[in-house]
Amino acid sequence: MELPKSQDRIMQRLKTRGPQSVKILSKQLDMTTMGVRQHLAELESKGLVGQTQEERQTRGRPVHLWKLSAAGHGRFPDTHSQTTIEIIDVIRSTLGEQSLNQLIAQRSDKIEAQYREQLGTIAPELQLQIEKLAQLRSDEGYMAEVRLLPDGFMLIENHCPICTAATSCQQFCETELDLFQRLFEDKAIVTRTDHLLAGARRCAYKITAIGA
Repeated sequence: MELPKSQDRIMQRLKTRGPQSVKILSKQLDMTTMGVRQHLAELESKGLVGQTQEERQTRGRPVHLWKLSAAGHGRFPDTHSQTTIEIIDVIRSTLGEQSLNQLIAQRSDKIEAQYREQLGTIAPELQLQIEKLAQLRSDEGYMAEVRLLPDGFMLIENHCPICTAATSCQQFCETELDLFQRLFEDKAIVTRTDHLLAGARRCAYKITAIGA
């Protein structure tokens, strides 16, 4: 089901920024509030969005926030999810959990080598390296972005293209954190602050320069 461009923009915004009010969507997307409401109503009728609980304000009426539904999140690709699950199950049943973990670790090593090669083509400044990593992750479908913090950086992955596989085998998540820590081991401390499988709407990593 292909969506009109305006509705697709709303979907992208809700995916990358989480629940939003009509007023905020109108301002950020340069659309009228009436237009936003009409698009949201159509998206809701398609089962792609829904309203959250009201957000209480210090003054005035409570504000309704809109968010993606499970079907809405499902419009963003999960790379070959069913095939991946079947392969994981076959490896686990025939070779065992340890062999599965070894294969995932080898996959992580291969990705690390690819990232190091790409990061080696730019200046060594930490911010530039993180921004390059975000670009590489976005190319793989993670919808990654970098935000500047008072004491470091936040690497945010607004989508997980291997979510189904990670749900079946959380070793994928463990190796991802370990991968980022190895990439910046001589420059920064990397900690996970948000985890999709723990109930967050995204995965996020705080990256703080060593000695900062």
